[in-house]
Amino acid sequence: MDERRRRNLAAAGLAVLLGIAAVPPEEAVPSAERIQAVRAYIKKAWGTLTRSNRDLPRAAMDPKMKRPAGQPSPVYLSPREDRRRVAGELKALLGPDELAKIELRTLPADPGTISDHGLLYLPRPYVVPGGRFNEMYGWDSFFIQVGLLRDGELERARDMAENFIYEIDKYGTILNANRTYYLTRSQPPFLTEMVLGVYRQTHDKEFLRAAWPAVESYYRFWTTPPHLVESTGLSRYYDLGQGPAPEVLSDERDAQGRTHYDRVREYYRTHAVEDYDVSQYYDRATDQLTPLFYRGDRSMRESGFDPSNRFGPFSVDIIHYVPVCLNSLLYRMEKESAEIARELGRKDEAGAWDERAANRRAAVDRYLWDEQAGLYYDYDFPGRRRRPYLFATTFYPLWAGLESSEQAQRVLGNLRRLEAPGGILTSTNVSGSQWDAPFGWAPLQLIAVQGLRRYGFGPEADRVTGKFLSLVTRDFEEHGVIVEKYDVRQRRSDVAAGIRFGYSANQVGFGWTNAAYVELLADLADGRRR
Repeated sequence: MDERRRRNLAAAGLAVLLGIAAVPPEEAVPSAERIQAVRAYIKKAWGTLTRSNRDLPRAAMDPKMKRPAGQPSPVYLSPREDRRRVAGELKALLGPDELAKIELRTLPADPGTISDHGLLYLPRPYVVPGGRFNEMYGWDSFFIQVGLLRDGELERARDMAENFIYEIDKYGTILNANRTYYLTRSQPPFLTEMVLGVYRQTHDKEFLRAAWPAVESYYRFWTTPPHLVESTGLSRYYDLGQGPAPEVLSDERDAQGRTHYDRVREYYRTHAVEDYDVSQYYDRATDQLTPLFYRGDRSMRESGFDPSNRFGPFSVDIIHYVPVCLNSLLYRMEKESAEIARELGRKDEAGAWDERAANRRAAVDRYLWDEQAGLYYDYDFPGRRRRPYLFATTFYPLWAGLESSEQAQRVLGNLRRLEAPGGILTSTNVSGSQWDAPFGWAPLQLIAVQGLRRYGFGPEADRVTGKFLSLVTRDFEEHGVIVEKYDVRQRRSDVAAGIRFGYSANQVGFGWTNAAYVELLADLADGRRR
């Protein structure tokens, strides 16, 4: 009998002795000793994953864009930045040998002309996700900040928020990440969450006041065309760039050297697609992907869910949908902007933000809520229909607090359809894409569990929490690292064989998994105390 089986039997025996129902091994929260080993790894990782201007050559290196040995990595500055000041600060921080590894450049007027891609300068330290992701990401950073705040890393957490305020000011929006090839898109919006996360610990009104213009600017980004779909009053993901995503061409290749786009063309050649009019995206006569395909592909990457079949194969039809996740986040942004406005004494503005939230809630109910299914689905606005594709984003409205208790109860009734031995499935469909079954991702575990807790579904939240914590702990004990994604059906991190679309290698680090582990554990303890 192996050690793990002995531990599971011991736990079950203890449960019987205590007079409670035995907990299945995959649902049991790991012991304090096992958790402590994971927590020590996470605490150390915050430092390991931090990048700052003191180690800019390391931060400027891009695993997704290979460069010849000895060639300096470009670091781009906004035309609105004081290049002389930045150069002086870097000279004071770095020695001559280190300075020789980077090359400061000013962004051209049209970033689309950049062929030699590089890092975008940020003034403060930040925590990267890990692995091939050696830059500050949009939605990753929110989850990472949650972990930092929970772990007492307030200064790092504040730096993350400050960098996003800088991005809005100097680069126009919060970017997918601070690389030049990401200048055309953002990622799911969590800015007000991050600002308030810091403010609730510091009560620094000046910080809040300084952040306010950025909040208003970022909100406009998402609520004006082309992101706004005026016929619905709701928003969509929409990348402003053209052509193939450079980082995908450079890095996302399979064992045969084929890019993601090569594999997509092969799929279109050999499969019938009924989810959308494939002729919009693929010219069968020339075996070429169309410009609209690349627009949809880039927009799918703005959503963060890259890729899945949520909006049809490869989700390229995303540009024709108003999605549940984005509009739930914008509702939460509106409610939190009202909270910030009140904190700053802007009562009239707070009322306007509340009205925006009320209007969005009504539109979400009208277009995204499916009464028959008891679920939230994405809405195809040209076709005027919801797409009945069960995806874990159906928990976002619970997390955002925009549901009625009756709607929340209906969603709860579908929980078991997305629940697996290791936590929440991303979807119920096995498509070969990394954001579908059987894979599960830390941010969706956290969103789902916190949404369940918000509506009083504590036992269900505890059960899912136990499953995911148990999976991560066991996998950590086997491999010594925490990774980006897991097969939550088989309860393992060996996922390469099941992924045909996306990048099959599992990334080590890993920022949002570390954060979700810490936060889920704390939420579980808080719930039990209550």
